Amino acid sequence: MQYTKTAGEKSTVKLSISFTEEEWQQAIGKAYFKTRGKYSVPGFRKGKAPKPVIENYYGKSVFFEEALQSLYSEHYYAVLEKEKENFTAVGEPDLSVESLEDGKGVTLAAIVPVKPEVTIEKYTGLKIRKFVYNVTDADVDREAEKILQSQATTNEVRDRAAKMGDIVNIDFSGSVNGEKFAGGTAEDYDLELGSGSFIPGFEEAVAGMNTGEARDISVKFPDDYQADNLRGKDAVFTVKLNKITERVLPELTDEFVKAHAGAATVGEYKKTVRERLERQAESRGRDETEGSILMEISKYTTVEIPDAMIESEIDRIVQEFSYRLMYQGLKLDDYLGYMNLKLEEFRAQFKTEANRRVLCQLIVDKIIKTENFKAEPEEVDAKVAEQAKSVEKTAEEYKKTIDPRQLEYISNDIIVTKLFDFLQANNEMVLEDVKEEAPAASKEGDGANVGTTAKKTAAKKPAAKKTATQKTTAKKDEEKPDGGDDK
Repeated sequence: MQYTKTAGEKSTVKLSISFTEEEWQQAIGKAYFKTRGKYSVPGFRKGKAPKPVIENYYGKSVFFEEALQSLYSEHYYAVLEKEKENFTAVGEPDLSVESLEDGKGVTLAAIVPVKPEVTIEKYTGLKIRKFVYNVTDADVDREAEKILQSQATTNEVRDRAAKMGDIVNIDFSGSVNGEKFAGGTAEDYDLELGSGSFIPGFEEAVAGMNTGEARDISVKFPDDYQADNLRGKDAVFTVKLNKITERVLPELTDEFVKAHAGAATVGEYKKTVRERLERQAESRGRDETEGSILMEISKYTTVEIPDAMIESEIDRIVQEFSYRLMYQGLKLDDYLGYMNLKLEEFRAQFKTEANRRVLCQLIVDKIIKTENFKAEPEEVDAKVAEQAKSVEKTAEEYKKTIDPRQLEYISNDIIVTKLFDFLQANNEMVLEDVKEEAPAASKEGDGANVGTTAKKTAAKKPAAKKTATQKTTAKKDEEKPDGGDDK
């Protein structure tokens, strides 16, 4: 076996892998012994016909497909291993037969998507926004209201119009220029007015409707909407209100928090809530600052990302979404059916986010390699000792119990921390304003996990789809003991 490699288009490498006639005939022989049981030839028991007889009866190429697959399986990954210093495959190859002639063997062509070359014009000396989130008394009160909401009773309302805070059951059908769009239609849909689940203006327009009333609601999709075909478009939703339900909240008392939050007093409970919110605010500020850094550097980055990397990232995003659905007992197929969406339509909505994730990871990898950031053994040991202490074990005991992949994770975390410490120290970090709002800890959204703690701002989804996602994460939060840590 011999091979050659040449650079292809859009971050691909073409491998031409050639096999001699002898190697090709050996592969055909293996294919015969592996698959002969599938072929029936008159006069022979199944699987007992000689190779020439089967070839004569079914055609000379009868074993070619299996033989080609065998050669690919045995040699392709060996070639990748030999070339690992030159390129990294990031997806399955596009295979074809480049040549196949009697007496001259066979040559396979593999168009391999590879990790692309990244050129960053500059990543220091930039002016970059820094995010900081403060926790206010109002934030604590809003968080405390969640535990009251979890224990609320409900009453159906018949004598007034819907208002913000109510749960309404609605049928709706959305259209743009008279044409319905995927994910814009649902029946018997429960929506909490004021939850921010639907696109701006929708929930406010439902408020004021009475049971049995139908109306057309005109809204405009945001310019940063996740579905490219709907961004900035004017839409009309025909809405019918089927039912209005109001929540009746209990009073926040010492007795209530003892029973439902594990705190002795309301004051103790609120103190715990504030501490948790402050940790979340710090984490959110750090994450969004890191995302801001990467987005600014991306303006000075040139890279040709292969489609295979985007598709792989979409796979991960869809899997994350599927896990969130599973948490509340739903399957992705059921969700897609409920939203009247095909899988390919659902996947297409994440293309922009997937591209952003991949781009950020490539930037991270490039700068780490350029600056030669490493995790020193003593740094890893210190992290291990810290984790061991948290579970009341010695470092030696703890190290014996953890998976080797955990050590790799610790090393990567140290490296990424060094990276962002370096980037913050070598760029002008501008605190434009201090956000006086509670951290959005309960919203998982579509933030990008790029192998760092940086997460991108979640893009808005079509009205019904975003609601389902938020229902998933909201249920998680309702089931967590209020005041507990988010892990």
